[in-house]
Amino acid sequence: MITIIASTNRPNSYSLQTAQYYQKMIEENGHEASIMSLDLLPDDIIHADMYDKQKPASFEPFQSIITKTDKFLFIIPEYNGSFPGILKVMVDTCRFPESFYGKKAGLVGISTGKYGNIRGLDHFTGICHYLNITLLPLKIHIPYIHKELNADGSFFQPDTLKFTKQQIDQFIAF
Repeated sequence: MITIIASTNRPNSYSLQTAQYYQKMIEENGHEASIMSLDLLPDDIIHADMYDKQKPASFEPFQSIITKTDKFLFIIPEYNGSFPGILKVMVDTCRFPESFYGKKAGLVGISTGKYGNIRGLDHFTGICHYLNITLLPLKIHIPYIHKELNADGSFFQPDTLKFTKQQIDQFIAF
């Protein structure tokens, strides 16, 4: 099972639009992919006991998806030179180590600035290594995301189309 994670809790985000594009492209290649948008996380996941074995019941549908997933594709926007805190909260709320241990993931960084969240992907790579997630070596960085998507929510710039296709092909074969 492939799960694409739109890694922000901002509604109607570029992360979600990018996740929808990747989902469409993966499905056009004959594979199923679902989207987990972190804007749907329950409000009660942030609490003093979140690191205990007992997790909030409201998080269980998300945990179930994480548990069933073999491959993740994280769409990670740049927030203050890194990745959104809600992504770390989601990872911290998941059962450890079984949620991610030995699974595979691809990383896509996006930003409205010129670097496409290079630092954020580096920071999240360290977390993935700690969790024993095997990462696809090809990481995509998409700068100026607000200029990359057309009205239909599709990428249209030739370089972006080329590199996202390359990453999707490698991710499917991974």
